[in-house]
Amino acid sequence: MAEFNLTLNADQIELKDWVHEFAKDVMRPNAEEWDDREEFPWPIVQEAAKIGLYGIDFMMNAMSDPSGLTLPVAIEELFWGDAGLGMAIMGSGLAAAGISGNGTPEQVIEWVPQCYGTADDVKLGAFCVSEPDAGSDVSSLRTRAVYDEANDEWVLNGTKAWITNGGIADVHVVVAAVDPTLKGRGQASFIVPPGTKGLSQGQKYKKHGIKASHTAEVVLDDVRVPGRCLLGGKEKLDAKLARAREAGRTGEAQPAMKTFEATRPSVGAQALGIARGAYEIALEYAKERVAFGKPIIMNQAIAFKLANMATQIDAARLLIWRAAWLGRNGGFKNGEGSMSKYYASETAVRVTEEAIQILGGYGYTREYHVERMHRDAKIHTIFEGTSEIQQLVIARAISGLRIE
Repeated sequence: MAEFNLTLNADQIELKDWVHEFAKDVMRPNAEEWDDREEFPWPIVQEAAKIGLYGIDFMMNAMSDPSGLTLPVAIEELFWGDAGLGMAIMGSGLAAAGISGNGTPEQVIEWVPQCYGTADDVKLGAFCVSEPDAGSDVSSLRTRAVYDEANDEWVLNGTKAWITNGGIADVHVVVAAVDPTLKGRGQASFIVPPGTKGLSQGQKYKKHGIKASHTAEVVLDDVRVPGRCLLGGKEKLDAKLARAREAGRTGEAQPAMKTFEATRPSVGAQALGIARGAYEIALEYAKERVAFGKPIIMNQAIAFKLANMATQIDAARLLIWRAAWLGRNGGFKNGEGSMSKYYASETAVRVTEEAIQILGGYGYTREYHVERMHRDAKIHTIFEGTSEIQQLVIARAISGLRIE
């Protein structure tokens, strides 16, 4: 276990500066274009891959850091650059996390690299959980997985909704019900390899924000995957289902929730990057904008807004770093992962709104980035567990009660 220390080491500082330069030189100048185009930004992701920012080596090095801080530090800088482009770069990470958290060592070795490809041949991963009628309530998934014992294949049927990289990914990780009577306890995760028949993209969503990130439905129509594509293996699944039927519980987290819990500090770091970017623009503007004969920051009404923004950003970062450290050193005890995601996402919405207010009419136009940042911030209070779900997780953790 690493000693609890929130001081970045020399390597982490160097990484932070390196990612920041990419965000400043490549992402910021291109953010508005890709927001307008609402297309997956292949040139940006390919550029990230060429320098080693998108790829299995970067993700494995960041995720293996014993302090847990390397990944959130890098993510904050990426999303400081732009959230839509940042999501395009980081979107495959959720699929990789789903494989790493639920798969066997052999499955991790085989499939995680295929979520990224190489610098010369970029690949994508997609983590498919949510459905049209099952967002926050992951125990109500309707997508079914039925085992064909004669052929040692699993047959998947259903529709997934709001999937990052959905339909364009090379590797889809799909969470499905194996025994619907057990609800969340009867679910498993499956890898759908590239080119598998029956998987197609449904509608592509036109979104309020993070428009450069591809979000779409994934339709599974008699999708057949080999038995080896069941994450964790059939023996482990059978044992889990047996425990659930006998004791009413498995002793294990749901596959989807296990992945979401592990990634919540990273989602918080995304929101933090957006908030910091908007705050810095507002601070600089307030120093330069003159009204009534003095910079507007000289007025308490503006200065106090900025003071609150700075305080909330620092508080969010501390919650994220603590949660990231705990995630690598013993796990969450009192909902710390949810605290970090909840507070950071709400902070991003507040800070970006205040940034617009400080810039006035300019803030409401595309001349400055804060209008886009505000649109990008909102999704962080919704995806990977709404703010209300995070509060529920925290309430259950601190009370020890099954609050509904």
